Amino acid sequence: MAAPRIVRRAEVDIGGPWPDSIPPLLRRLYAARGAGSPDLARPRLSGLLPPDAMEGMDLATSLLQQAMAEDRHIVVVGDFDCDGATACATGVRGLRLLGARRVSYAVPNRMVHGYGLSPALVEELAALQPDLLLTVDHGIACHAGIEAARAHGWQVVVTDHHLPGPRLPAADAIVNPNLPGDAFPSKALAGVGVVFYLLLALRRRLRDGGAFEGGEAPDLGALLDLVAVGTVADLVPLDANNRALVAAGLRRLRSGLGCAGLNALIAACGREQARLTASDIGFAIGPRLNAAGRLEDMALGIECLLTDDAQRAGELATLLNGINAERRAVQQDMTDDAEAALSRAMLAETDVPLAPCLFDAEWHPGVIGLVASKMKERLHRPVLAFAPSEPGSDLLRGSARSIPGFHIRDALAAVDAANPDLVQRFGGHAMAAGLTLALANLPAFEQAWQAHAAQVLDDGLLQAEMLSDGELRPQEFDRFHAEALRDGGPWGQGFPEPLFDGLFEVLDWRVVGERHLKLTLRHPDRREPLAAIHFGGWQGQPPSTHAHLAYRLAPDDYRGGQAVQLVVEHRAQA
Repeated sequence: MAAPRIVRRAEVDIGGPWPDSIPPLLRRLYAARGAGSPDLARPRLSGLLPPDAMEGMDLATSLLQQAMAEDRHIVVVGDFDCDGATACATGVRGLRLLGARRVSYAVPNRMVHGYGLSPALVEELAALQPDLLLTVDHGIACHAGIEAARAHGWQVVVTDHHLPGPRLPAADAIVNPNLPGDAFPSKALAGVGVVFYLLLALRRRLRDGGAFEGGEAPDLGALLDLVAVGTVADLVPLDANNRALVAAGLRRLRSGLGCAGLNALIAACGREQARLTASDIGFAIGPRLNAAGRLEDMALGIECLLTDDAQRAGELATLLNGINAERRAVQQDMTDDAEAALSRAMLAETDVPLAPCLFDAEWHPGVIGLVASKMKERLHRPVLAFAPSEPGSDLLRGSARSIPGFHIRDALAAVDAANPDLVQRFGGHAMAAGLTLALANLPAFEQAWQAHAAQVLDDGLLQAEMLSDGELRPQEFDRFHAEALRDGGPWGQGFPEPLFDGLFEVLDWRVVGERHLKLTLRHPDRREPLAAIHFGGWQGQPPSTHAHLAYRLAPDDYRGGQAVQLVVEHRAQA
């Protein structure tokens, strides 16, 4: 595929005034991301949006208050990804903190129940004899499951953040900032963020009702470690509200105040707790929790997040670490299959499908999302990957990943509207979605999908771009600025980690770990050489003597002291 085009961000007024503790480099980076003041750049919990504006909040908290007062059984129903697992643990822990005595949880098994609150899961829940189901990170598309639950006489409160379809489910209450007409200013909350907001509103209702007279109300800030992990892992935009939540959760984790399970996971993935970043959540902690839902049972992940026994947490974290290693191996095999299939299908680059649909009868349905994501990154095209819902099944599960400018959930909605008998169900966001369809319908769906892609996608969207923050000044290649960049986040979706670019002379290079390049560089305006690492950068040919690099500046903790290194993201001949 064509190399990405490096595009520098436009320079903007840095605004202010800024405190001396924020160096000029960070001021420039914050302003370029739309945060032209300290309050926007580093939002605090005191500035969180209040929950009042979220539609359905009053009814939902009223139902929960009544259930707690009557000592009824509340079952929190989670989902099998990291957001769903942290949302489930947040709901269970939060309700217990607020005084609920009968709280338990359930989570669907991907291979047995399918997605969300399905009729199959409802039948299993009957043994628990619940009175009220609280869905977290799902429910807005679970029409049949909610109807089945209410047929049992149970109340259902839905908390979700996914985009709703044309018809809402018949739940007793729905809390979702993405409902049509909902006045809550931020639409970027993850599922864990929505249930955290529900708990904030419930605490206030209980307080107003005199529940905490004679003592302080419970500190729900103790749940922010879970909120941070779920928010970052779900790749929702880190707007000011989400950055306040994530920053507070990271502070708890760095200081060792996180729950036993997250502390154990940090240790299991070899991260330094005191310097934990949002990137560590996204690339290390989140995948280990997600792996349980992909290959095993997410109940393992939720149990890890709910236990207060450090030894048990360590055992579960070790188990999750092993499952994640297995997930990586399965993912690599499936990605190799996908690349081989594409290579067979296209004779030249122009033959790459606009929006590839990939299917293999041997693929695991829990890993297709990762395959779609990998292939999307390689091709810079929307990608759908399908697998049988279970071995030998004629029902397919699909995961879709998209590129900027192509809203994948809306694209699925358009195809479904034009072909109402093809897709059984779908849902998701702008950049990621899921769907279910019959194997027999796959050829017709692919034809309709490609036709829609041809109408929407153009050459501009298909050109990958890397947004650069420009060049670093010669004096900024130091430990002070490297640590400021590391600690200046949280960086993430919608508030991207700083990336710089410039011309360098390659003084020396060597291959490490078979695939990576270790480089010694000279900047044209610096006498001292710079160390750099380009992960996956070895392509069998020596690097050119002069290179245009897109890179990140990071502390080099391996060498220690004042050492820094450039982490190269893209390399081209100058």
